Amino acid sequence: MTVRHGFPYQPTALAFDPVQKILAIGTRSGGVRLLGRPGVDCHCQHESGAAVLQLQFLINEGALVTACADDTLHLWNLRQRRPAILHSLKFNRERITFCHLPFQSKWLYVGTERGNTHIVNIESFVLSGYVIMWNKAIELSTKTHPGPVVHLSDSPKDEGKLLIGFESGTIVMWDLRVKRADFRIYYDEAIHSVSWHHEGRQFMCSHSDGSLSMWNMRNTAKPFQVTFPHGKTQRDGRKESCKPILKVEYKTSRNSSEAFVVFSGGLSYDKAGRRPTLTIMHGKAITVLEMDYPIVDFMVLCDTPYLNEVQEPYAVVVLLEKDFVVVDLTQSNFPIFENPYPMDVHESPVTCTAYFADCPPDIIPVLYSIGAKHKKTGYSHKEWPVSGGTWTVGSQTYPEIIVTGHADGSIKFWDATAITLQMLYKLKTSKVFENPKSGDVGRSGELVEEDPYAVQMISWCPQSRIFCVVGTSAHVILYRFSKHDANTTITSLEVRLQCEMEDVISPSDTENTPCYSDPSGLSPQPQPPSPRSNTPDSARDSISCLKVKDRMIRMPPGYQAELVVQLLWIDGEPPQQITSLDLNSAYGLLAVGNCNGLAVVDYLQKTILLCMNTLELYGSADPFQRLTRSPRKNRQSTSDFCMRGLSSFYSDSKKRIRTSYQSLTELSDNQVSLDLERSKSPTSAPYSPSLHNDPRGTGEPVSNLRSCHYSPVFYLLDNDHVNGHCTSPTSQPCPSGRARVPGGPEGPRLARRGPGRPPFRKAQSAACMEVSLPVSSLTEESRENSFSRSRSSSVSSIDRETKEAVTTLQFMESYGRKSDSLPTPCLWVGTSLGLVLIIPMSIPMDEQERQEDPVTVAPAGTVLMLKGSILRVSFLDCGGALIHSPYEVWRDQQAPADPDRPRKRKLVNFSPSSSQEASGDCHLAVVCSERQAKVFLMPTQACLYVHNITESSFVLRADVVSVCNSVGLACFCANGHIMTLSLPSLRPLLDVNYLPQTDMRIARTFCFTNGGQALYLCSPTEIQRITYSQEMCDNLQEMLGELFTPIETPEAQNRGFLKGFFGGNSQTFDREELFGEASAGKGSRSLAQHIPGQGGMEGMKAAAGGVVGELARARIALDERGQRLGELEERTALMMTSAETFSKHAHEMMLKCKDKKWYQF
Repeated sequence: MTVRHGFPYQPTALAFDPVQKILAIGTRSGGVRLLGRPGVDCHCQHESGAAVLQLQFLINEGALVTACADDTLHLWNLRQRRPAILHSLKFNRERITFCHLPFQSKWLYVGTERGNTHIVNIESFVLSGYVIMWNKAIELSTKTHPGPVVHLSDSPKDEGKLLIGFESGTIVMWDLRVKRADFRIYYDEAIHSVSWHHEGRQFMCSHSDGSLSMWNMRNTAKPFQVTFPHGKTQRDGRKESCKPILKVEYKTSRNSSEAFVVFSGGLSYDKAGRRPTLTIMHGKAITVLEMDYPIVDFMVLCDTPYLNEVQEPYAVVVLLEKDFVVVDLTQSNFPIFENPYPMDVHESPVTCTAYFADCPPDIIPVLYSIGAKHKKTGYSHKEWPVSGGTWTVGSQTYPEIIVTGHADGSIKFWDATAITLQMLYKLKTSKVFENPKSGDVGRSGELVEEDPYAVQMISWCPQSRIFCVVGTSAHVILYRFSKHDANTTITSLEVRLQCEMEDVISPSDTENTPCYSDPSGLSPQPQPPSPRSNTPDSARDSISCLKVKDRMIRMPPGYQAELVVQLLWIDGEPPQQITSLDLNSAYGLLAVGNCNGLAVVDYLQKTILLCMNTLELYGSADPFQRLTRSPRKNRQSTSDFCMRGLSSFYSDSKKRIRTSYQSLTELSDNQVSLDLERSKSPTSAPYSPSLHNDPRGTGEPVSNLRSCHYSPVFYLLDNDHVNGHCTSPTSQPCPSGRARVPGGPEGPRLARRGPGRPPFRKAQSAACMEVSLPVSSLTEESRENSFSRSRSSSVSSIDRETKEAVTTLQFMESYGRKSDSLPTPCLWVGTSLGLVLIIPMSIPMDEQERQEDPVTVAPAGTVLMLKGSILRVSFLDCGGALIHSPYEVWRDQQAPADPDRPRKRKLVNFSPSSSQEASGDCHLAVVCSERQAKVFLMPTQACLYVHNITESSFVLRADVVSVCNSVGLACFCANGHIMTLSLPSLRPLLDVNYLPQTDMRIARTFCFTNGGQALYLCSPTEIQRITYSQEMCDNLQEMLGELFTPIETPEAQNRGFLKGFFGGNSQTFDREELFGEASAGKGSRSLAQHIPGQGGMEGMKAAAGGVVGELARARIALDERGQRLGELEERTALMMTSAETFSKHAHEMMLKCKDKKWYQF
């Protein structure tokens, strides 16, 4: 089961049911979004994926017709919670350009590119034999083709006459009864749209030259009025050229003699840079509403569905390329309605997501109360006009919160309870920093071309309400929540993380200062930053990318920044992007890792506890022998490898990372050895010289994943490949759980990355990753968009290995050594080489001592090994129950002090010794990499279970979640498979090919949560929530809204006895007599092919073929029969009322005339 939130990506069409008050939006990818009252939100998808050209509701019938770009018509049944296609009609020889379905008619008019008009029976979805050919519609003397049909509408005065508008400017009024044209209009300018006056005596056209023409039915030789609403008269008397008016609507109102004319476009060409506009003309008043994005379509909402009545417009629905606006027409200043749907998810491009289920029940109302104070004002006070459908919360609700990080540095908290989405609170991380000045060299201007504040990772503890944000400028911001204002300064810590080894052969090249490493766990004070001036890269040192505000700041209630940790430039090299983060409120510690190493920060004492490169963390326990590499002599411009902004998540144009061929070939000593090595590896893939995927681009499908090894870090080595030889074909680890050293004839060697390598650009986590692509078999387009990665030993052998990145961090009460008898606070560190290090810590327990005494961090040398980069570490007790990390209960530090009740830290600890007594103080550690999962018994470090998750792909995201009162490991692979494994036995429970085509956006944003749920960004503007648990699916099914509600169709206005009896023949028009098979014959089978739909009423698929199916069909038949009987009864009552009225008028007429002589008439 899936639920989609956000704005429909790349919208193309709009429709509205004025009786049901349901709105439909079609998209370029074949999606249809159906919206009603808040909570009624449904997404449908055409299997073909063809763009939706037009939408037509069967008003108050619970059905929708879609016309797609593959020239297929579809009929959707909306009388069920999950709409399904009932019929399809595929046109073979002609392309569909316009459709029109008259109110209360079962005959659909379909205009084509050839200029013909066909008629489709909605009930049977077959063509009628009645066709209006273009050569019959125009005069025989006309020498040119009129062009495609751009408009179809029946006359409000007479339904038997059809107005056909052709693109060239030709307008034909076709009499359906006599099958000939009443009149023809040949206009010089192309027509874009036509709109009738409700009386049917005149109509208005919009044209390509920015003009509006008014035509009277009595004289069609020329328009009686032509206006250029935005065109000024020039000195020579001519009107200035204007842009086309793409659509116009002409609506009348009872309260005013002046009509509403609403249109889009029509601005003059000389006003460059003006935003798209919607113009509302009411009498002499002209109101121009500027929009933020181009207008796709708009509709004027009216009280009545009848075209021959006074329309009474009350709102305008405007569909923009990236927004959805509703304007109130009942007020003179035309305010907009406050949109109740989460249409602003993409206000700034989404760069990361997090999903939290089973949140503390008080957190949602608290965030909402804070966020409500900052809401915009000036909205219309009337109710939201799209109010159709019904929605109930359901029997069970699950407090859930979705957090999204954005390219402008903003954070949004969303209430995702009961399958809805409502924004709770917005946080702007950019307010922590000074605005960058022009010429501020050495800061983010050169590190990040765009979006220096873009959010890369988030870590949130809902219990303690501590929130951590990782930004692309290599910074971490720690926030605390408070209900009160605060005037405070933000503490800034600067960290030097460097990993450039000195070459033992070249003493002259050993001047680079290595990263500081303190064996005792203490770190020095950070060095002061050097002055920022116009200096070359080589002289740029100890400079942070952004400048933190160093003055007193007033912070409003909500999340308030307390600490900023920034990585510094070192010897002209920009800081590498942060790849992992973990926060523990009970310990008061924050851990940050990247491809250089690890830093641990005490945010209570505002000090740096540990700053070590990855190699130093191993000490003597390093399983590899590593060669050193001297620094490069000629530094290349680091900006060539720097991160680019994430705003182009939107754009269709893809930007390529500027990585040179030279920098990549430095991986090998020479090309000959590289080719030999590639020939040795059975899993090697073509060598990629200089191509890397840009994760900001719009995701493109990835299908051909090669049989090779993958990693979320550039050029990283799989542990089982040494010097081009696969040392572990079966990929089975050592059963004892010991760290196995890869074997080789000469022993393993691991070369560290020298300074000649390109720096890492982005976070290399499961949600934000970088990939390298094979080149030989990829086209130019697929090189930029493909998601598959090649990590063959030919490119990343152990002799040519790059930096070992820290890919995951986890604080937990555990055992740092085999000899430990009691659990202690530990930090588990997973790396890109598949190694896990355990770092024990000593933390003072007393609150006063915790604020004053230092915390010691000393790596113990404990190493565990898996295949592939480590993605997740979690812990279970020996009974299989999940052990949560300890946390601190939230307390408002900005609240006024109470001397009677001093605020003390209250810690909640889930240590193994407290959760179980009979098991002897042991627990299980679950470690998952991109290829493998293992369960270790602590403290013995014995490997109890192992499972190779995938051989042909790699895991993008792995989480240990609670599902159906048990714990499991959920994995999402690059080939689109969702897998679940039991814990602790690691038995496969589920393997579903959910997304056959996976793109980079999905890889960056996919995340699991408890209850068998997950989410990802399915488009740059939409969040897709899914569930893979049947229990959760059944519960969520009850919460789905009903799109269709039985509503009586409003009656038409009484036209008066004499007018109805003697005037007008619209009531006597019988379409069935004209278009039916008896009179018109059958339509051409070669022109259109009928395709039965796969969906029907709910449950028909599962019930078809059995007794349940027969009962379901019988129940449906009874419902339909009852509905028809009800309609028949209503019609009978109407006929009886009409007969009584006629009898009454006839009797009155007889009484008036009975005493008159014949000559008195």
